[in-house]
Amino acid sequence: MTCVMCKGHGRLEDKLTTFMTDLGKCVLIVKNVPTHVCTQCGERAYSNDVAKQLEMIANSFKDAIIEVAIVNYPDRAA
Repeated sequence: MTCVMCKGHGRLEDKLTTFMTDLGKCVLIVKNVPTHVCTQCGERAYSNDVAKQLEMIANSFKDAIIEVAIVNYPDRAA
Protein backbone atom coordinates (compact mmCIF):
# COMPACT_ATOMS: atom_id res chain seq x y z
CA MET A 1 0.00 0.00 0.00
CA THR A 2 1.06 3.58 -0.57
CA CYS A 3 0.50 6.61 1.64
CA VAL A 4 -2.39 8.91 0.71
CA MET A 5 -0.70 11.84 2.50
CA CYS A 6 2.52 11.50 0.46
CA LYS A 7 0.58 10.96 -2.77
CA GLY A 8 2.24 7.61 -3.31
CA HIS A 9 5.81 8.65 -2.42
CA GLY A 10 5.76 6.66 0.82
CA ARG A 11 5.09 2.99 1.40
CA LEU A 12 3.02 1.72 4.36
CA GLU A 13 4.74 -0.76 6.66
CA ASP A 14 3.06 -2.80 9.39
CA LYS A 15 4.33 -1.81 12.84
CA LEU A 16 3.20 -1.83 16.45
CA THR A 17 2.69 1.72 17.71
CA THR A 18 1.20 3.59 20.66
CA PHE A 19 -2.22 5.24 20.31
CA MET A 20 -3.09 8.19 22.56
CA THR A 21 -6.35 10.09 22.94
CA ASP A 22 -7.79 12.64 25.35
CA LEU A 23 -11.24 11.52 26.53
CA GLY A 24 -11.84 14.66 28.56
CA LYS A 25 -11.61 13.21 32.07
CA CYS A 26 -9.02 10.58 31.14
CA VAL A 27 -6.03 10.37 28.81
CA LEU A 28 -5.95 6.91 27.25
CA ILE A 29 -2.72 5.30 26.02
CA VAL A 30 -2.98 2.01 24.13
CA LYS A 31 0.33 0.22 23.53
CA ASN A 32 1.23 -2.31 20.82
CA VAL A 33 -1.44 -1.27 18.31
CA PRO A 34 -1.14 -2.85 14.83
CA THR A 35 -0.63 0.16 12.54
CA HIS A 36 0.24 0.95 8.93
CA VAL A 37 3.03 3.57 9.09
CA CYS A 38 4.34 5.53 6.09
CA THR A 39 8.08 5.13 5.48
CA GLN A 40 8.25 8.68 4.07
CA CYS A 41 6.17 10.94 6.36
CA GLY A 42 5.29 8.75 9.34
CA GLU A 43 1.53 9.06 8.79
CA ARG A 44 -0.40 6.34 10.64
CA ALA A 45 -3.40 4.39 9.37
CA TYR A 46 -5.46 1.67 11.04
CA SER A 47 -7.45 -1.17 9.53
CA ASN A 48 -11.21 -1.07 10.09
CA ASP A 49 -10.95 -3.86 12.67
CA VAL A 50 -8.23 -2.06 14.64
CA ALA A 51 -10.15 1.25 14.50
CA LYS A 52 -13.27 -0.49 15.86
CA GLN A 53 -11.26 -2.12 18.64
CA LEU A 54 -9.67 1.23 19.59
CA GLU A 55 -13.15 2.80 19.69
CA MET A 56 -14.40 0.03 21.98
CA ILE A 57 -11.40 0.45 24.27
CA ALA A 58 -11.89 4.23 24.36
CA ASN A 59 -15.61 3.89 25.11
CA SER A 60 -14.83 1.64 28.06
CA PHE A 61 -12.72 4.44 29.62
CA LYS A 62 -14.98 7.45 28.88
CA ASP A 63 -16.41 7.48 32.40
CA ALA A 64 -13.20 6.44 34.13
CA ILE A 65 -12.34 8.06 37.45
CA ILE A 66 -8.60 7.86 36.71
CA GLU A 67 -6.74 10.63 34.88
CA VAL A 68 -4.43 8.38 32.81
CA ALA A 69 -5.06 4.82 31.62
CA ILE A 70 -2.35 2.73 29.95
CA VAL A 71 -3.44 -0.56 28.39
CA ASN A 72 -2.09 -3.07 25.89
CA TYR A 73 -3.95 -3.65 22.64
CA PRO A 74 -5.66 -7.06 22.89
CA ASP A 75 -3.55 -9.85 21.40
CA ARG A 76 -5.89 -11.92 19.23
CA ALA A 77 -3.46 -14.87 19.29
CA ALA A 78 -3.87 -15.23 23.05
